[in-house]
Formats: sequence, structure tokens, C-alpha cells
Amino acid sequence: MTTGPGKEKFLKKTDKMRFGIDKVVKTLIISDFLLQGGWAFIGPIFVVLLSKQIQGGSIEIVGFIVALYWITKSIFQAFIVDILKIQKGEKDDFNFLIKGLFVANLVPLGYFFANQIIHIFILELIRAIAMACVIPSWSAIFSRHLDNHWADFYWNIENTAVGLATGFGAFFGGIIAAIFGFKILFVFVSTFGLIATFLLRSIKGQLFLSDKGFFNQNSLKNNKKSSGI
Repeated sequence: MTTGPGKEKFLKKTDKMRFGIDKVVKTLIISDFLLQGGWAFIGPIFVVLLSKQIQGGSIEIVGFIVALYWITKSIFQAFIVDILKIQKGEKDDFNFLIKGLFVANLVPLGYFFANQIIHIFILELIRAIAMACVIPSWSAIFSRHLDNHWADFYWNIENTAVGLATGFGAFFGGIIAAIFGFKILFVFVSTFGLIATFLLRSIKGQLFLSDKGFFNQNSLKNNKKSSGI
């Protein structure tokens, strides 16, 4: 059975979508799924956690803590983005990503021992700075390794994975907290997060050591597309 050039091109693109996902992209998505799923264990019940475990916990305090996290993260992230732009290649992105994730995922173990509001403020401040290192570096590496033709598709996969991880994490987090208590959740969050962190170490060999390597790969991809490969 013969196929026309249009169908052959479609089949090649379909095969690429099915089997040709860049290892870096795939690993980043899986890692983020584990990370977001882990943190979702405690996300929806943070207010209950503060009111039961922390002395002086209240709705107002939760608001202050959330504000501290997001404001601190946003301010530091702006500076870190500039630092990442100055450095060439992906070595710095990878270092910021791994170190930031490692520190952020130790924070839940701090929750395990916290019993004062000041402890939570300090832990959230640390997590905010750590995640300010993670977000821009993760996005930079993910974006550079996308095939331009399938960029929207892979971003949709990432968003879907995060949504599923958050939903299932919240569901099981509530059940686990009701049966075993809050503290076991902190161990789950750190465990999932640290697995996500160490999983990313497997992509170190696939990173671009210089901007030249990045542009060369993009040129190669564009040449293949123009040749119909």
C-alpha cells in the first residue's frame, strides 16, 4: 500500500511525538509531577495544620505567611533571572535548579519539628528563596529542549501533569492526615520532592554547556524540518 507525501510527513511527525520526546523534557515533566504531587499533600490543609500544631496559628497568620512566600519569591526570582541570563550555557541553570529543589524539599522536615509561628515564617522564607532559584531555571531548561513544532503540546502535557498531581496529592493528603495525622505528610512531601530532585541528576549529561551548543542544536532541528526529516 503506497502513501502520499502528505501522509508520510504526518506519520513521521506522529512517530516523533510518540517516541521522540527529548529525555530532558520527559524527565523535567516527571520530576515536576512528583514535586507538585508531594507538596499538594499539605497545600489544601495548611490552615488546619497551623491551627492545630502551631501555637498562635490563625487565618490572619496564614495570610501573612502566604504573602511572605509569594512576595519574597517574586523579588528574588527577578534577580535570579538576570543572573541566569549573564551566565552562558545551562550549567548554572542546572545548579540553581538542583540546589534550590534540594533546599525547598527539606523545608517540610522543618515543619515536622515546628511549634511556633516564627518557625513557619523562617521556613517559608527559606522555601521562597529556594523556589525563586527553581522556577526560572526549570523553565529555561525545559524551553530550550523543546522541539519548536511540538512546544505547545509539551507545555500542555506539563500543565496536565501538574494538575493531576495536585488533584491526587490533595485527595490522598486529606485521607492520610485524617488517618495518621499531619506529621507523616511532611515526610511524604520531602520524600517525593527529594526523589524529584535526584531524578533530575540523570539529565546532567544532556545539558548544553554553552549557548553555542544550544544554537547549534536549534539549527540542526530547523535544518531537519526544512528537509522534511
